[in-house]
Amino acid sequence: MNTQQIVDTYGSSWGEPDVAKRRQLLEQSLADDATYTDPQSDVAGRDGLIELISGFQAQVNGAKIVATSAVDVHHEKFRFTWAMLAADGSRMIEGIDFGELAPDGRIKKIVGFFGPPPAAP
Repeated sequence: MNTQQIVDTYGSSWGEPDVAKRRQLLEQSLADDATYTDPQSDVAGRDGLIELISGFQAQVNGAKIVATSAVDVHHEKFRFTWAMLAADGSRMIEGIDFGELAPDGRIKKIVGFFGPPPAAP
């Protein structure tokens, strides 16, 4: 898979309610020792992210995360923007993720930011 497909597969895991299917998606898209960090969470390993996604789904039942840009890649680093949509399709929040790829092309590290950057002072 290319980086766009890897990121799309990773993104699909956030909306997958079946834990076994979610694990398959993350096995395809995340390195074994991958880390995930956002303003509220910091987890290491695939199992940690599977658990985090389960909690996310319990809090915002029916919500999904969709990419709002293509993946921009250079030197094994990448970024893309996304939006969280409520079950009714309304936009709940937007953000941007930055990441690093493992030698096999899967995601090694992903760091997410919620909302737009703060205004300049």
